[in-house]
Amino acid sequence: MIMTDNTSQQQPSNFQRINPQDSSFERPEILAGYPYIYTQAVVWGEMDAFNHVNNVVYYRYAESARIEYLRLLNIFNADTIMVLAQSSCQYLAPVTYPDTLLIGVRSKSIGNSSLVLEYVYYSTIQQKAVATAEAVVVRLKSNAEGKAPWTEQEHQRIFEYDQSVGHTPLA
Repeated sequence: MIMTDNTSQQQPSNFQRINPQDSSFERPEILAGYPYIYTQAVVWGEMDAFNHVNNVVYYRYAESARIEYLRLLNIFNADTIMVLAQSSCQYLAPVTYPDTLLIGVRSKSIGNSSLVLEYVYYSTIQQKAVATAEAVVVRLKSNAEGKAPWTEQEHQRIFEYDQSVGHTPLA
């Protein structure tokens, strides 16, 4: 399992940096079924007039987590064109600065040329899930004129990776 650390931005002195690669890192139970965890530091400027992370920011976080998940699987590269066909987010609790979110990513289902991804956003300050989300990406031909099917090898990589934590995507 690969995890990235996106906490390089300046944090207050009382902020505890999380390194998911550290052997002492304990995976929150809610993230157990997610093979990929993306670490996202909350930045002061992402808060809105209500003093919590703006709802649009969650979509940016999902985009970053999705790209890293797909890059890890060698599906997001210069030879592949994908478009976001649909996305949704359910907000469970407000998030404020400072915080670090652990974003679990997994494949919910794999279609002929589509992939449905699921996310859970876990607040390390609140110690609970603060949002869930879903996105559908569609793979296109290199000339962007129509859909391109996933190869058998890509299907296999996705299944094997997600099954490494006991999750099986629908086919």
